Amino acid sequence: MTDAGDQWLDQDAGPIIRPYTVARGRTRPSGPAFDMVAIVKVVPGAAPVPGLSPEHLNILRMCGEPMSVVDLASESGLSLGVVRVLLGDLRDQKLVTVRPPASVSQLPEERILREVIQGLQAL
Repeated sequence: MTDAGDQWLDQDAGPIIRPYTVARGRTRPSGPAFDMVAIVKVVPGAAPVPGLSPEHLNILRMCGEPMSVVDLASESGLSLGVVRVLLGDLRDQKLVTVRPPASVSQLPEERILREVIQGLQAL
């Protein structure tokens, strides 16, 4: 950046914004951590509050349909850590809900799954 005409961009990648800038220097979300496969969805009727960054708004837009945390990171082009921090902000403002992944105790028994598979194969 030697003269006033220079811009902070990379011709191939576009604007260069460091992850710590997007997350305002934070490395962890407020509140409980987000599992990579947790499902995030916008709270019905929630309206964005003033002061949200473009990245926050983009995540809100993407969460119109339920989406996993890792898919949000992939689709947004942001790192998983940054997405978790931004989701923490949105959760604090009650703009998104997060459904944790099913635990092993919540999954059906293997016997039942085998019976379903056998029933489908019999069709």
